[in-house]
Amino acid sequence: MDGTVDFYRNWAAYKEGFGDLNGEFFLGLDKIHALTADGNQELLVVLEDFEGNEAFEMYDSFAIGDEDQQYVLHTLGNATGGAGDSLSYHRGMKFTTKDRDNDKRKAKNCAVFRTGAWWYSNCHDSNLAGKYNDNSWGKGVIWSTFKYFDYSLKKAVMMIRPKK
Repeated sequence: MDGTVDFYRNWAAYKEGFGDLNGEFFLGLDKIHALTADGNQELLVVLEDFEGNEAFEMYDSFAIGDEDQQYVLHTLGNATGGAGDSLSYHRGMKFTTKDRDNDKRKAKNCAVFRTGAWWYSNCHDSNLAGKYNDNSWGKGVIWSTFKYFDYSLKKAVMMIRPKK
């Protein structure tokens, strides 16, 4: 939202969560797993660029594994919305941080290479925990189908709720 919270953090921080609930924060992988483990959840991703343009993408199901499964993005349903689907590429991927490399890229850790943390594959189509306001190729807050790889978004919000 404004870059006041550094999202380039280690595994322990992403496991527990960090930031200010009234501003920028990451809920925590343990909490996200708990929310998505029982019952069918849907995910809404809301994005905004620096010109005030907003877009969203809704996934009709969403769930991640527990820590023993490296918080794998094991469930991701159909996508609808105007932002485009930049998350399906990451389906089946384990979460990666700068100190826990679970991506498919052999030569580099995508979290280090892209200064973030995410369900990286080789490396990403989205990087919502990337470095705020960094427009270097692939390093910012990225949703490639909305603003491509060289545009760091002003705002990115992921919201989970039970599917009706």
